[in-house]
Amino acid sequence: MSLIHKETLTGAGMWSKVIKRGRTLRLTDLEGGANVGMLLYNAYEKHERYNMPDTLKGQYIFHLKAPYCLHSDMGRLFASITEDTVGWHDTVSGATDAKAVSEKYGQGDYQELRNEFYRNSQECFLIELAKWGLGKRDLVPNINWFSKVVADEEGKLSFVEGHSKAGDSVELRFELDTLVVLNTCQHPFDPNTEYAPKPVEISISEAEPVADDDASLQVRSENQRAYHNTTIYNNLRF
Repeated sequence: MSLIHKETLTGAGMWSKVIKRGRTLRLTDLEGGANVGMLLYNAYEKHERYNMPDTLKGQYIFHLKAPYCLHSDMGRLFASITEDTVGWHDTVSGATDAKAVSEKYGQGDYQELRNEFYRNSQECFLIELAKWGLGKRDLVPNINWFSKVVADEEGKLSFVEGHSKAGDSVELRFELDTLVVLNTCQHPFDPNTEYAPKPVEISISEAEPVADDDASLQVRSENQRAYHNTTIYNNLRF
């Protein structure tokens, strides 16, 4: 694959770009223990966005891993997970807000810490969304890459520490031109009482053509239907 772009996103960093269909996004945990919050929107019709319930129920899953897909609320696919060394990514725990960060880590305000002040995931999302004419009403349940949260028999959720190791990565192949919004704030269930968000590497490359026996499309019939809808949308639009 031909590399197009690479950069490092610092701990508690923010990022948003449009990634074209036919390209891949690889996220790499540089130090271990990273968390990457992600939101997805149709680059041209931003009322279409990542849909957590459809992604989970359509594929009979509770967490994400290769070779599963990320579904939109319009019955299409944003992306397919083509490579994954982690094997479990959280889909249900949401994002931190200012109150949660303050209660767990202390004030950590800008007046005292300047650029090292304590950020939270919700505000990071909103800052990036504002750049694209979006706001609080456009927030939806996000993905938390590299984080593992399990449920017991009573439905209680628990964070699994030490899940992602240094060098672990996940790669997404985009099927739709997509506005991708990221931040690297700590997971809301992370029991670490120290404010210590981890950096990740972002790399974007040209993807290989989708094969007839592509694992992401074969894993569930719903993915094939959503991919068919996506192909029609792309063909008619362009």
